[in-house]
Amino acid sequence: MSDVEDFTGKTGRNETREEQLDRNWAELLQELRVLQTGVQILAGFLLTLPFQERFETLDDFQVGLYLVNVVIASLTTALILLPVSVHRRLFRQRLKATLVSSADSITKLALGGVGMLSVGTAALVFDVTIGRAAGLTAGGVLLAVLLVLLVLVPIRLNKRAATE
Repeated sequence: MSDVEDFTGKTGRNETREEQLDRNWAELLQELRVLQTGVQILAGFLLTLPFQERFETLDDFQVGLYLVNVVIASLTTALILLPVSVHRRLFRQRLKATLVSSADSITKLALGGVGMLSVGTAALVFDVTIGRAAGLTAGGVLLAVLLVLLVLVPIRLNKRAATE
């Protein structure tokens, strides 16, 4: 169980519950900063595309994939900002445990959004540059790799840690 989920104070650290929550909050904010950078880069790339001359040559599938990517980028950006908004609403109400727990869940969703945005962007780039089959293949392969890296590896590490 991670520190974020374990509020019993049994983390192997000599800290109070409040200190643990403060540390967990700071760690979550740092993770959100990393996610934000990735989303900003991909969203910035996507937002420049309609202003390129070649954009007009995209077929309906490519335009649809582009628009789905823009929606995913926008929603992921909103998810990354959500913990800050929640913090503003809960500030000085002694609800840090609620804040940290909700931010943990939101961060996991945002991570999924970054993964989907990466898959969609890669699929679009491969589709436009090499062809539809390459785009679908690149998207599928990247999706499989991200599922392994972002889902299966953490699950396996958690299981390994539980047996140690």
